[in-house]
Amino acid sequence: MALSMHRDSNSSGSGSSKQQQQMDASKYVRYTPEQVDALERVYAECPKPSSLRRQQLIRECPILSNIEPKQIKVWFQNRRCREKQRKESSRLQTVNRKLTAMNKLLMEENDRLQKQVSHLVYENGYMRQQLHTVSSTTDTSCDSVVLSGQQQQQNPTPQHPQRDANSPAGLLAIAEETLAEFLGKATGTAVNWVQMIGMKPGPDSIGIVAVSRNCSGVAARACGLVSLEPTKVAEILKDRLSWFRDCRCLDVASAIPTGNGGTIELVYMQVYAPTTLASARDFWTLRYITSLEDGSLVICERSLTSSTGGPAGPPATCFARAEMLPSGYLIRPCEGGGSIIHIVDHIDFDAGSVPEVLRPLYESSKILAQKMTMAALRHIRQIAQETNGEVQYSGGRQPAVLRALSQRLCRGFNDAVNGFVDDGWSIMSSDGVEDVTIAVNTSPNKYLGSQYNNLSMLPTFGGVLCARASMLLQNVPPALLVRFLREHRSEWADYGVDVYSAASLKASPYAVPCSKPGGFPSSQVILPLAQTVEHEEFLEVVRLEGHAFSPEDIALSRDMYLLQLCSGIDETTTGACAQLVFAPIDESFGDDAPLLPSGFRVIPLEPKSDGPAATRTLDLASALEVGHGGTRAGGEADTSTQNLRSVLTIAFQFTFENHYQESVAAMARQYVRSIVASVQRVAMAIAPSQLSSHMVPKPFPGTPEAVTLAQWICRSYSVHTGAELLQADSPGDAVLKQLWHHSDAIMCCSVKMNASAVFTFANQAGLDMLETTLVALQDIMLEKILDEAGRKILLSEFSKIMQQGFAYLPAGVCVSSMGRPVSYEQAVAWKVLNDDDANHCLAFMFMNWSCVKK
Repeated sequence: MALSMHRDSNSSGSGSSKQQQQMDASKYVRYTPEQVDALERVYAECPKPSSLRRQQLIRECPILSNIEPKQIKVWFQNRRCREKQRKESSRLQTVNRKLTAMNKLLMEENDRLQKQVSHLVYENGYMRQQLHTVSSTTDTSCDSVVLSGQQQQQNPTPQHPQRDANSPAGLLAIAEETLAEFLGKATGTAVNWVQMIGMKPGPDSIGIVAVSRNCSGVAARACGLVSLEPTKVAEILKDRLSWFRDCRCLDVASAIPTGNGGTIELVYMQVYAPTTLASARDFWTLRYITSLEDGSLVICERSLTSSTGGPAGPPATCFARAEMLPSGYLIRPCEGGGSIIHIVDHIDFDAGSVPEVLRPLYESSKILAQKMTMAALRHIRQIAQETNGEVQYSGGRQPAVLRALSQRLCRGFNDAVNGFVDDGWSIMSSDGVEDVTIAVNTSPNKYLGSQYNNLSMLPTFGGVLCARASMLLQNVPPALLVRFLREHRSEWADYGVDVYSAASLKASPYAVPCSKPGGFPSSQVILPLAQTVEHEEFLEVVRLEGHAFSPEDIALSRDMYLLQLCSGIDETTTGACAQLVFAPIDESFGDDAPLLPSGFRVIPLEPKSDGPAATRTLDLASALEVGHGGTRAGGEADTSTQNLRSVLTIAFQFTFENHYQESVAAMARQYVRSIVASVQRVAMAIAPSQLSSHMVPKPFPGTPEAVTLAQWICRSYSVHTGAELLQADSPGDAVLKQLWHHSDAIMCCSVKMNASAVFTFANQAGLDMLETTLVALQDIMLEKILDEAGRKILLSEFSKIMQQGFAYLPAGVCVSSMGRPVSYEQAVAWKVLNDDDANHCLAFMFMNWSCVKK
């Protein structure tokens, strides 16, 4: 019999309320199993039923007729409490298992570090002895001794016994050597690992990430916990195409079972080039999959070369052969479920074959860690959290579908950047200037073949054209540049070209536009679609809102949509590539809709170790001498230095009809050149100050015009309202400083006949409220930030503002430049008069504003 304690509302007696409660609390009700089953069924549907629902339950279930409604209420309260306790207990058990596994991992890492310290101490003693021996001889130069000692420690070359590497036995010998060398890197001291900055271990962190120091090639290592079984983890990691965004193809040429239950695979892999300035890489490797005595799974891999032996790999004309040194994955089962993963990537990209300016891309272990090692661990953790129901997505699409869309965007952009001949790409002749390369693909499979394509388009479809360019940027943090390009599309995009790209989804595109600076103005609204667990990548839909200024522009005024992928915009992440890729989509947005991605990729070139000391990164406002708090905390990662360089790659794709190839090529070439000019202008604006490190930028606009405007704003407010905007009278510079740091959002907009009101100035709070900068403020119109109610109120009060000089506006909601709602308790609007008492602009002050949570 089930037992429950509760109050009885029908108890007789005239005692006090406290006594009545004590009497009620002392009564118990026993529930029969049938009654409990009936209540449980209701609880499964509605854990917190209303009073009417509880009364209805009693009427519908005769077995509950002897129980009062308040007794039923207490049962549900107790049931919810037990459910909450159960969930909390389960959560704490999960956290405890994670902490136990992480503690084990940290203890093993501590043991490895202790061994590394002992090894270094031994080497130090050995080197001291060698130096002492050399100093006692006539040869006082110890450089050769030191160098030979370092080489002996850094790159030990194993001596392979004689074997027939083309036989299964010979391949097994190579596999066993690969396994031993991989385990030495994963859990031993075969490589001198240095932990990456910002990679702090913990139960909810990505894990322990380290990069190599003083070894051949580049190497990265990661250890972490995931709540997936080892066999599932191994299955995911083997499918490198699903998580390694730079992987073009991976083919298993042959698979050979071994006598110990393992498998040897011969694998051919192609990897995209990150820029247009270097060749892509390919690999010919032996992959060994086996189990250890403790139940761990191992997937290790190395290149087959003339030194290792083995069959020769397939030739490839457009690729440079890179070498994978012993690498792989150690997957250990964890008590209570889950896995502990050790990942090692060790690659020689043959950096000597690329232009010298690009060699840091192929010599950076940090870039390898971000793009390959951490990508694998992040992908597994993402799938684990999706499997456990810890990640919720909006829009009704499954996580696998969203990942597939992200993968298609990346792959399409990589295809455009590389332009492989075997995909059908060919280079068009230039117009005499080699800054922009035009490639053409006339293969129908490049874009057609989807259920969304109209058959009427086939006779006129000419192909796909790609305009691409690469450039070197100085002193511009990649994360900052890509974030600006994402948030302020109007700074570089041409609305007419966007319309042409969107028309490629229809049966027949519009006429080829003529790219022009500025183009038709448009505003964008970013609609979040999905993001990875650590928020390092965002998938979103961008709505471009068009505006018609004349009857002939009506066709260009419709809204358009882009599917957009943004990654690497966290400034604190070192060695990360920042990327913004987008493709036009139609309103239906099917899962298999055709995508033609374009966009930007910015990859940092690590500065040399002997370069100047790191300087602090300034934000957009500080770069324009208009912000506060623009300097980075000293403890953060040194993502910006005076000699920071980045490679920016731009690629834009367009479809074209027959007979219009030359026109589209001319448009694309001009458009990309205008984008390059815009990016250079933006880069100069957001680059950190070139002043010496001891000089501090001004925290507010210091131009005479800004000082004058601040005085006009404050004087006009006082004249019209009779109150003081600032606390006390101050000289001009002080007025500007107080206005800039005022807690309420203050902004000015132009007031012209037959033209929309455009913002011309805002203080720091105003910029924060609008989520913009002074560079992009002039692209924001007043009517776009006010909702419909706000526009009606302003329109009704406008005549009062112009006659009386000011008006108070009630509480309302406006919209930031990023499309997020912002609420405010009250607003004041007033005319700003110049020294001649003529109308200069309209000022607004939004008081007690805050972002509205969606």
